[in-house]
Amino acid sequence: MTEYLKAYMAETEHRLNCCRSRDELEKLMTEHRDKIVFMQHERIVHFLVTMMFAIVLSIFICAGVMMENIGLAILDVIIIVLLGFYIKHYFFLENTVQRMYKVYDEILKKTEETDE
Repeated sequence: MTEYLKAYMAETEHRLNCCRSRDELEKLMTEHRDKIVFMQHERIVHFLVTMMFAIVLSIFICAGVMMENIGLAILDVIIIVLLGFYIKHYFFLENTVQRMYKVYDEILKKTEETDE
């Protein structure tokens, strides 16, 4: 997903810089708006998964403290590592979607300037 989004954003910014007609800009705007919707959905799913992992980690840490079980301690470490990767990916998605909003605004602005 990371590579896909990076490639998509690079392509979109390139297309924005090359667009000269209003029709090209409107097509780009429609495609980009659809992609924003998809990425918002992806972002919310990753947020929910990240929160689920955080809740499970909290439960396992509490259980590990009460039971003093080495197996739970190992499981806690595994979940912490997974949670770290989920958080990293979630922040990438969040920042990319915000960047997508800015590109959308640039497309809109360029479309309005094309009218003039």
